[in-house]
Amino acid sequence: MRVLSLFDPWKNKLCTCPTKYSLNPYTGCDHRCRYCYITSYIPKAFEVRPKSNLIINLKKDLRKINPRIPISMSNSSDPYPTIEKQVLLTRKVLETLMEYNTKLLITTKSDIVLRDIDILKKLSAAVMITITTMNNEIAKKLEPFAPSPTMRIKAIEKLSKEEIPVGIRLDPIIIGINDSEESILDVIRLASAAGAKHVVASTYKPRADNWIRMKTAFPDIMEKTKHLYSDTIGHTKYLTKQLRRKLMVQVRQIAEEYKLTFATCREGFIDLHTAKSCDGTHLI
Repeated sequence: MRVLSLFDPWKNKLCTCPTKYSLNPYTGCDHRCRYCYITSYIPKAFEVRPKSNLIINLKKDLRKINPRIPISMSNSSDPYPTIEKQVLLTRKVLETLMEYNTKLLITTKSDIVLRDIDILKKLSAAVMITITTMNNEIAKKLEPFAPSPTMRIKAIEKLSKEEIPVGIRLDPIIIGINDSEESILDVIRLASAAGAKHVVASTYKPRADNWIRMKTAFPDIMEKTKHLYSDTIGHTKYLTKQLRRKLMVQVRQIAEEYKLTFATCREGFIDLHTAKSCDGTHLI
């Protein structure tokens, strides 16, 4: 296939995602998040490029796939970068999917998704909005060019009011930055009030490139906590298993308090999950 592929994150043994197709309308993402891992495998990762002949190739792929398997958009680059306002490539994808009996999961940090509510209401679709913190100052340092946390909460509220299923990704949780009970509670409380039904959480997993960016933005915190990232799985550093589990239990408890289902992402704690899927595809 040309633009659709079965999702397989480096055969990560901790991945609990259900079978799904992956679709990225763009290469690169202009949110420039400090913790982003795509810079380790996508050249010029913070420069957004629309994929050539995407719609033509997508139609060819859609004729071959199993329509019962959902399509996940996007797993590497946000489907709603700033240029989407003019290029309308993701909207053209949605219009194309209307022609086929497909299921769709959108993951984004952008409120541009609200523009496409008219199409999403006609699709079998759900939306996951990533929110790492409600602290605007921290968010601006972590995710310099992404929409503010408040804008994302408003997006959840509008999607929910239009009866489009929506959840959140509390991802990544970073020691010393957004791991406090207060920080986690603020995100989940406001997301729940806005209509979110599910939360998937994950801890920060350093790679050489994103560690440099994080250390530049938060020098004292990253220096103080670097010894905690002592586990290695694949090519990625992890917090110790004990610390990761403690954080995930904390998120689950708060999620349950606010009536959200819960799951983890690439943590290996499937026994903590209260949802039918980790990624939110069960919301479709």
